[in-house]
Amino acid sequence: MGYLMKIEKMSDAVVTEQLSELNHWSLSNSKLHRQFEFADFVEAFGFMTRVALLAETANHHPEWSNVYNRVEIDLTTHDAGGITERDFKLAQRINQLQQK
Repeated sequence: MGYLMKIEKMSDAVVTEQLSELNHWSLSNSKLHRQFEFADFVEAFGFMTRVALLAETANHHPEWSNVYNRVEIDLTTHDAGGITERDFKLAQRINQLQQK
């Protein structure tokens, strides 16, 4: 038996319910979505580096883009075909980074 358990896609109702408790995130193209804005590129890139370390530790990697001082993040679990608890957990941890 392997160490990886199957990750289940959440129903739309559960996603909507949990999204209401997740500050600053929205649903866009069936993914959790948030845009961040920083003072400059260096601050934005530093944030991305911290998120990358979280993502690598969780073995769950975001779709994201960076243009100068803006970072956009989309979260979905491709293996499950949609949003899972892993996406919400990573979003919560990203929110905690932003609060520091």
